[in-house]
Amino acid sequence: MSIEQPAWWTSAVVYQIYPRSFADSNGDGMGDLGGILGKLDYLAELGVDVLWLSPIYESPQHDNGYDISNYQDIDPVFGTLEEFDTLLAGVHEHGMKLVMDLVVNHTSNRHPWFIESASSPENPKRDWYWWRDAREGFAPGERGAEPANWGSAFSGPAWTLDPASGQYYLHLFAPEQPDLNWENPEVRGAVHSMMNWWLDRGVDGFRMDVVNFLSKNPALPDGRVPAGQLWGDGSPHFMSGPRIHEFLHEMALAVFDGRDADLITVGEMPGVTIDDAKLFTDPARRELDMVFQFEHVSLDQGPGGKWDYRGLDLLDLKTSWNRWQKGLAETGWNSLYLNNHDQPRLVSRFGDDADFRYESATLWAALLHLHRGTPYIYQGEELGMTNVPFTSVDDFQDLESVNWFREATTELGVTESAALAALRIMSRDNARTPVQWSDAPHAGFTSGTPWLTVNPNYTTVNADADRASEKSVYRFYQQLIALRHDNEVVRLGRFEMQQEDHPTLYAFTRTLGARVIRVLGNVSGNELALPDLQETGGSSGLLLGHYDAGSPDRLRPWEVCILESN
Repeated sequence: MSIEQPAWWTSAVVYQIYPRSFADSNGDGMGDLGGILGKLDYLAELGVDVLWLSPIYESPQHDNGYDISNYQDIDPVFGTLEEFDTLLAGVHEHGMKLVMDLVVNHTSNRHPWFIESASSPENPKRDWYWWRDAREGFAPGERGAEPANWGSAFSGPAWTLDPASGQYYLHLFAPEQPDLNWENPEVRGAVHSMMNWWLDRGVDGFRMDVVNFLSKNPALPDGRVPAGQLWGDGSPHFMSGPRIHEFLHEMALAVFDGRDADLITVGEMPGVTIDDAKLFTDPARRELDMVFQFEHVSLDQGPGGKWDYRGLDLLDLKTSWNRWQKGLAETGWNSLYLNNHDQPRLVSRFGDDADFRYESATLWAALLHLHRGTPYIYQGEELGMTNVPFTSVDDFQDLESVNWFREATTELGVTESAALAALRIMSRDNARTPVQWSDAPHAGFTSGTPWLTVNPNYTTVNADADRASEKSVYRFYQQLIALRHDNEVVRLGRFEMQQEDHPTLYAFTRTLGARVIRVLGNVSGNELALPDLQETGGSSGLLLGHYDAGSPDRLRPWEVCILESN
């Protein structure tokens, strides 16, 4: 990619759909493909270019579809393969693309590959997964007998004993999600064949889940046990492991080489560094188009990790985003996001969802979309949907949340009230409640009983009400998307942070030739007198804002202004 020949996705905006919570067409309380099909006009009107579907493959749904038992069929919860083909055709007819969520670090333990692998140590597929004997000096099943001391992302050890063989298998997530052994070329070949099958069917690319976990250190050594934790941190031995670049390059050649369609590949990569991201997204290396990194959505967490919530320091965020903008300025490309199915709602986490919900929701949207990179919108974000006032642990369905609550309250000494408070802020279920379409029962999401409770504020926060309001988050997102489509400076301009040490002002410029866009955001609920800012270019005019015209030397609470000069 170059400025002379920019890739198509530099001007694109991606919209993530979590299908089970998007729209239900048959009244069973679960979102489905028919529900998505019925909302294509809404999405096309918003202006997005790409729809990314969280997993819809056949699955036991232990982790809401991220445990796949058949890569080449649709789970009946969502519909059929024929209905998928109808949806895909409809997406294309509306001028949009469709990207599948691909989970190939692990499968379900009910995938035929794992069933064969677990059937016998002599089975030809035994080496398709990571099997190891108990630690020397321990009997299988004893505490400490695990082959390595790694902890699972969903609490507990990352190893589960198979009583029949006396060996353990590795699962970086739930025991129902055993990790594939990418050291085995047969595994890689099977995955490539499956990916080609979907591309031949007409999908437009893949978002690949924890794709930098594919290459493990084959020795599987112990990890350091962080203070206050029960298990070791194995991430140095599987995050961006020794053969990851080889594996991704091989995938690019086997799956994407020779295709003339406008496709996209996105790698979700926890713990990825800027130096690694440059390699992953350097077009000359032919690995991925862009990566999801997690640095900026970890800044409000203390030493105890995700559940040790400390609140956001804007200076930390400015430092992080500035590093990534500068780091990938010449080589590579940024994915821009603050919301997704794994993150709590943006306006509750970083904004003010009470007194300034519209203003803070649109401020964060503007700051994100005006950076250099491809913006991602998560369903409901364009409506300013908020976190949920969960009252009991019984309200939660997210596997990560429920497991952590149990471990924290029984083994780590956390009180139930403190654990529940952490869940309310950071649980993934905050993002997974049904989309609020109207003030009808269950927010118009379903005519039945929703699989997860609807946020009680749906009577006022919903698509119908927002689009009819003078203060419409949806319409502001429309304007931001149109701006990226129409303005070359937004797509390709050089990024320069201003006032890096200011605690509440987020200010930066985007420059392309003589054209300059300046973005000024007041990330607070107080009025802000603007400091002296170095002027670039000629006189500036307001390109986009969300308040009525105001003073040129101050910003109102959560106000953002996008100015352009030539």
